[in-house]
Amino acid sequence: MNCRTCPAVILLFLAGCSYVPFSGGKLEGNLVAAPADWTETASTEIIELETNPADPYSVKLWIVGLGSSLYVHAGANRAAWVEHIDVDSHVRLLIDDTLFELRAVRVETQDEFNTFSDAYESKYGNRPRNENVAEAYLFRLETRT
Repeated sequence: MNCRTCPAVILLFLAGCSYVPFSGGKLEGNLVAAPADWTETASTEIIELETNPADPYSVKLWIVGLGSSLYVHAGANRAAWVEHIDVDSHVRLLIDDTLFELRAVRVETQDEFNTFSDAYESKYGNRPRNENVAEAYLFRLETRT
């Protein structure tokens, strides 16, 4: 393969991937109320999360649902979406074509983080890289009030 075919190969590879680490903008879908139990709804592996309502920014993430609790995790990475949540906790979550309006609350107790880590490992086959609640960014997504 020569260098002229490399961009085409990369594009073909990315077209087949459901998890591409590029950000997008405003999410569109059928807006519904959050379920009382997220376990079934969050069984999908990858979702889209929109932050920064003034200038929508969306990313694809892994998600864990545990009964009435729903989590997204950035590890120790202070990504743009984490910065946005610090400014405005309102987020929108897209699962398939279903859209939820929620707010993100940072998890601050090690016990809750440990419960999340166990479920994360069960779902994705490995534990989060950094399990120190003070160093990692783990958010529980809740219904907006």
